[in-house]
Amino acid sequence: MLPPRINADSVRASIGEYADTRHSAEERGRIYEALLGFVPPRIEARLAVTGALDPAMLDLQEKIREHGMYPRSFDVKTAQLMLFGMLLMDASDAAALHAIAARRAGASWNELQDTINLCFLFRGLSAANRGAEILARIAHREQGETARDAGKDATA
Repeated sequence: MLPPRINADSVRASIGEYADTRHSAEERGRIYEALLGFVPPRIEARLAVTGALDPAMLDLQEKIREHGMYPRSFDVKTAQLMLFGMLLMDASDAAALHAIAARRAGASWNELQDTINLCFLFRGLSAANRGAEILARIAHREQGETARDAGKDATA
């Protein structure tokens, strides 16, 4: 579902160290961890590469992302459902990330399916198939997290 992780050591050795003096890479990553539970590989790459080469641009990107991602008119769940639908319509693999974020923000399986159904009306079976695949992968991921959490409880 996600591209492979970058090799941060290779980035540092070839491109340079993260150079943003106002926000650490860890601080930037925590925003994504709160939304998704992890930092997606492409975002990890942008933080490492742009953070080393052009930290001012990274700061601008993050400010614009934050402004657009959290509109005053919608709660996080609604915004994430909308982004999931928009990206599914575009056949973007980032749709999966926003479906995960919507779930973490409280979206039900039915709300995600309803979003897929809306996409189906204008994008067809490819959106319905891809949307169902995304939900199936998220269900599997959540089951794995539930199993890990149960194991932690058993050892506590």
